[in-house]
Amino acid sequence: MATIASELVFSSQANHNFSRILGDLKRSNLSITNRLRSIRKDADFVSDVAAAFARPLIANERCGSWYIPPENKGGSAYFKSTDGHTGQWRFSTRRLNLQLLEIIGDNDGCIIVDSTRRGKRMPDALSKTVPIWCCVLNHVLFPHNPECHDLYTPPNTVSQSEHAQIEARVLEHVASFRTLEVNMDALRRQLKKPIRPVWVTQESSLVPTDEVFDDFHPVICCTSSRRVLGGEMSEGGYIQGAGDDTENWALGLIPPVFWRHADTLLSTPEPDLPDLVRTLISDQIPDINTSKPKQIAPCLFVSSLPLTNPSPSTCTVAIYSKATDPSSWAKSPSLMEVGVGKHKLASRNLRLALPNISDFVRQYLERTLGADPLDDSDAMLSHPRRILIACETGKDLCVGVALALLCQDFDSEGNFRPEKMSSSHNKSDIRIKLSRIMTSFPEANPSRTTLQSVNSFLMG
Repeated sequence: MATIASELVFSSQANHNFSRILGDLKRSNLSITNRLRSIRKDADFVSDVAAAFARPLIANERCGSWYIPPENKGGSAYFKSTDGHTGQWRFSTRRLNLQLLEIIGDNDGCIIVDSTRRGKRMPDALSKTVPIWCCVLNHVLFPHNPECHDLYTPPNTVSQSEHAQIEARVLEHVASFRTLEVNMDALRRQLKKPIRPVWVTQESSLVPTDEVFDDFHPVICCTSSRRVLGGEMSEGGYIQGAGDDTENWALGLIPPVFWRHADTLLSTPEPDLPDLVRTLISDQIPDINTSKPKQIAPCLFVSSLPLTNPSPSTCTVAIYSKATDPSSWAKSPSLMEVGVGKHKLASRNLRLALPNISDFVRQYLERTLGADPLDDSDAMLSHPRRILIACETGKDLCVGVALALLCQDFDSEGNFRPEKMSSSHNKSDIRIKLSRIMTSFPEANPSRTTLQSVNSFLMG
């Protein structure tokens, strides 16, 4: 008599082996090779979108840069999906993305590229965060044009109920933006008309067009990856959102290195990829880390490490990941090397280091205040005052230190204030200074812990 499926009994060892086999199959489908092949395939679609709409490609970092070859990248944006999550619906006063307005105005719009994980049609950053941003900016920059104040969201992704709840918070976001004291007149000059989101996915029909939209600049939200409803094993190796969560699979590989060596990487057998990636990264480190300091105030700059031959005429504060004794930090009247440790420990230790750093920088500023630039008797005083704060990334700890210095020692125009602030600061003051840093240096990314340390130092 034939045995039916319900009568089959597997031993515990057989079940264990079956689970292990399924796990191995899933891992093989999520291999580095499959991820890189999926990225390049999706990048071809992004190129088609750029050709169809004839507007610059903007990578929504960090994921978006994987889908745009560096030579085709017109800029970066920093719209977080978490700001668009259900019940959140935030307009970030830290990530203002105002650097996009000039690009949008000059090119009658732009294409923002992002991706999302398996099963989703588009990331919340494109379906909700960007629409909120467009709506808030239209309210602020075109206050006398109520016809452009409507909120636009993709109806196939955002329900009418959620749309209404998001719209109910818009005026609250507008009020928050206005408290930042941003120069609205300068922003208005960058745009000729309001902005409006438009959505493109791999399900869209692309028809080449050079259409100029009469009533608005289009902000084209491009989801690079094809939607996958089932498991990866049913997709022949294709992975939706392959460029996401790179810390879990990329072995340190970053988009510029991938695009520079894409053919080599894609033709290398999977077992040999880890060694190849490590070799490529080590060869590129000097090139990648070489970047000019970013100016965030008239005499205040931030940069990544390492520093090459710090100038004695510049007050340099270098923040290192090895914890060291504060008594050893001051190397000269113009050089301080601060060791605070790594990761969250570093951000927490920053609170204890900020008083020393602030005193060191103030002493430099007071010493050079009123110096005659024509007097060569002291080489350090014969140049304009310049303060350089550096950390490993050039985006986190150094930005936190710069924020603390701006609040403590500089006026609203970013000029040195000889009299030291006696009263404590409030969150509104700190938020305004941070927004100015983020406007002049959009790539800055101070962590929450870093900002908490700065707030603790400034507010007591």
